[in-house]
Amino acid sequence: MYPEDRVLVGVIKARRDLEKALSEHWYRVPQGQAPKGIHAEVIAFFLSRAFKELNGGIHYYAERNGVELVRRRDLLPDESHHARADGLYYKLQLGALCRKDPPILNPTRRSFAFIYTTWDRFCAARVIADLYSEADHFVDRVFHALEDEGILAERIWEASRLSDDGGAQIRVVCVDGTVIASTAPRGEHVIPLEAVRSPRSMWRSVDAILEAIRQHGGPLMAPVPIED
Repeated sequence: MYPEDRVLVGVIKARRDLEKALSEHWYRVPQGQAPKGIHAEVIAFFLSRAFKELNGGIHYYAERNGVELVRRRDLLPDESHHARADGLYYKLQLGALCRKDPPILNPTRRSFAFIYTTWDRFCAARVIADLYSEADHFVDRVFHALEDEGILAERIWEASRLSDDGGAQIRVVCVDGTVIASTAPRGEHVIPLEAVRSPRSMWRSVDAILEAIRQHGGPLMAPVPIED
């Protein structure tokens, strides 16, 4: 692996999903949670409280060998009557799972659905916070501040390389377009984010985004599908 290779950390909540990853070498992600696709060389797994002594840590990872888009009923034929049986999922094809030793723990119980990071940060990390760059930390704080204001935003991590400028981004879909704020802004219509650990800087960014949302006619609210 190369230091800059991308690592996608996903959460496994059910034992059967870990068993699928271990024995059948695949993992599923709802298409709605990754509308731009899956762009990572490595997939890592954070285990939830269903795993008792392994709860709250990243204990496994694997190289991603491929990806295909399939319906849930084809992934889990025994659950063909599930409410989301026709939902589309990315089926990530994996190599053999490796143990992360020591595991990456979550002592602050930080909540997340997915994290993009880089291979070098993943290898060095001991806690979840170590996976984030300074830009990611800042964007995460802005995201939660907007959430407290009732704004549904999208975070784009610096390591995901899905942004237009290579920075960590906040995006809010509005009635009259999309508001974009970035730690590496390019273009006059992108709100610059100064990624420093300063409450004043964070609130300046939040205020600028809220004003831009107002100028764009307010946010469009869309439900985000939950993995099941």
